[in-house]
Amino acid sequence: MDLLEEYGPREAMEYDVVIVGGGPAGLSAAIRLKQLAAERGREVSVCVLEKGGELGAHILSGAVMDPRALSELFPDWKARGAPLHTPVTEDRFLFLSETGARATPAFMLPKALSNHGNYVVSLANVVRWLGQQAENLGVEIFPGFPAAEILYNEDGAVKGVATGNMGVDRQGEPTDAFQLGMELHAKYTLFAEGSRGHLGKQLIAKYALDQGKDPQTYAIGIKELWEIDPGKHKPGLVMHTAGWPLDASTYGGSFLYHLENNQVAVGFIVGLAYQNPYLSPYEEFQRYKTHPAIRGFFEGGKRISYGARAITAGGLQSLPKTVFPGGALIGCDAGFLNVSRIKGSHGAIKTGMLAADAAFAALGEDRRHDELASYPAAFEQSWLHEELHVARNFKPWMSKGLYLGTLMTGIDQILFRGKAPWTLRHKHADHESLRPASEFTPIVYPKPDGKLTFDRLSSVFISNTNHAEDQPVHLTLKNASVPVNVNLATYAGPEQRYCPAGVYEFVKTDAGQDRLQINAQNCVHCKTCDIKDPTQNIVWVTPEGGGGPNYPNM
Repeated sequence: MDLLEEYGPREAMEYDVVIVGGGPAGLSAAIRLKQLAAERGREVSVCVLEKGGELGAHILSGAVMDPRALSELFPDWKARGAPLHTPVTEDRFLFLSETGARATPAFMLPKALSNHGNYVVSLANVVRWLGQQAENLGVEIFPGFPAAEILYNEDGAVKGVATGNMGVDRQGEPTDAFQLGMELHAKYTLFAEGSRGHLGKQLIAKYALDQGKDPQTYAIGIKELWEIDPGKHKPGLVMHTAGWPLDASTYGGSFLYHLENNQVAVGFIVGLAYQNPYLSPYEEFQRYKTHPAIRGFFEGGKRISYGARAITAGGLQSLPKTVFPGGALIGCDAGFLNVSRIKGSHGAIKTGMLAADAAFAALGEDRRHDELASYPAAFEQSWLHEELHVARNFKPWMSKGLYLGTLMTGIDQILFRGKAPWTLRHKHADHESLRPASEFTPIVYPKPDGKLTFDRLSSVFISNTNHAEDQPVHLTLKNASVPVNVNLATYAGPEQRYCPAGVYEFVKTDAGQDRLQINAQNCVHCKTCDIKDPTQNIVWVTPEGGGGPNYPNM
C-alpha cells in the first residue's frame, strides 16, 4: 500500500534552514546561525531533526577532543559549563606483540599523537550541552524524528526532508498507532548524519559528488565504558596501541582513555578494508583486553556501557564535493575526520560553522535552493584544511601494513612535517577488498569469560538498544538470494562476524536449507553492514523514530 497516496498529503513546516542530525556538526551549525542572526538583528528559523530518542542517544566516540573549534563557537565555553572536565595529562603509545609491549619514546611520536591541551570527554555529554545552548538560542530540536526521505523541487534542488511514518507493522501496513511523516521545507538543508549517512549516501550518488575523488574508506570503532579500581585510575591518561591481536597487514589499533569518576573508555578500531572474511572486529576487541599490558586496568572493574560506530577515514583524497543545489554535507556525513589524530569532533564543529556562515550570507541575499559555494571555499582557506592536508598520507601508508606504514608515516610526519611532495591514493572501496574464504583458515576465538570478555548479546543489552518489534526491518536486501548464494558460499557468511551486535546469523530451515536471519532489534546503527557487505546488497534505512541504542554517556 502507498501510505502517502492513501493518507496524504503530509503536513509541511517551513524553515529557513533544516539540519538533519543532532550531533556536533548539526548543533554547531544551528548555534552559529542563531548567533549570526542575533548579532545582525535578523530572524532565522532553524530546526534540527535527530533520529535518537534524545540528543546524545546515538553519539559514540572515543573521545579525546581538541577544543579549538569549540573555542571559536563559544569562547567562554568553560564559564558556560561545557563538560570538558579532564585535560590530557599523559600520552602513551604501545606496539603490542602477543605477550609483550614496546612503548614509543615521546620524542619519536608524530605531532598528531600529542594531546597536550586536549580533553578526555564523553562526546554524548558534550552534544547534550550543545543542545542546551542551541535551544537557549531558539533552535527547534526534534529528537525521535529521523529524516527518512529527501524532498526535491521540480528543478532537482533539495527543498527539505520528510520524517518517517510511525506505527507501521512489519508488513508495511498501518496499525492503530499509524501517523504519517511530516515534511520540513527549507531554503537550505544541511546533512549532519554522521558516518555513512543514509541520506548523505543518496545525495552523493544523485549529484555525483564523489566524481574525481578516491573511494571513501571506513573503519569500525567498538567501545566499552568501564568503572575501574580507583587505585588504577589515572585521570587524563591517553593510551593507544597498534599490533596484536591484528596481524601486520590489517589496519587497526586501540584506545584507552581515563575520564573522571574512575571511568575508562576503551575501544578498538579495525579498518574495513581487511581481506580475511573470518576476521571479527568484535572478537578482536575482546581478545585485545586480555593482553598482559591491558587487562590489569580492568581487573576488579565493572563494564557499564557498550556501543559501535563506523568511522569515515578517507581524508582529503576521498572528501566529496560538499555542496549541491539546496544544501550541504557537514561533519562525518562528508568525512572531515583526521584519522592520524583519531579526532573528528573539532572538524565536525568547524564545518558546521562554515556551512552556517555560508547559509546565513545566502539568506541575507534572499537566495534559496542554490549551491553554497562559499562553504567549500572557506574550508579550503581554513586551519582544518591545512590539518587534513598534513594528515592526508597517514591512512594510505598504514594500509600498506604495520611495519612499512609506521616507517613511512614517521618519514612523512616527522621528516617532512606532513608536507611531502606526494599524495597517496585510495584505490578500492572497502567492500571490494574481502577475499574468498577458501584463501584463509578460520579464526578460532576464545570463549568469553563474562568478566573481562563478553558475548555480543550481553554487550547489546548494555547499549540499551531497542526497536519496536512490529515495524519494517530497517536492514534491507536488494536481492534476498545473495546472502546464501554469494556471501555464505564464497565468503563464509562474513556478516555474522563484521556485525558487532549479532544482527545477522545463518540458520537452517525445516527443510535443512540455509537462510539469513536478520535480528534487526539488535542493531546499534553502526552502518558496518552497509559498508562492508561484499556485494553491496545490504542497505541500511532509518528505523522508526527513537529506535536503536540509547547511550547515556558514550
